[in-house]
Amino acid sequence: MTITQRSLETLIDLVEIKLSCFEVYDRDDARELANLESCLNELNLLAGRQKQNGNPVVKFPARTRGRPRAAAV
Repeated sequence: MTITQRSLETLIDLVEIKLSCFEVYDRDDARELANLESCLNELNLLAGRQKQNGNPVVKFPARTRGRPRAAAV
């Protein structure tokens, strides 16, 4: 099965739009973001473009257990 250049450009645009609207709240979101970035890189390679690293995976802060410590007075 082959894909036309026009369809490939449309798919790239759709993935870029999804990435621009994406917000990471948990580990599943981070995994989905990494998957979308990988997909975009593959589509760009199919289109004959260089690999783009403009949108690295967003790191979110690690959660700690329990209540936060009281501030020292």
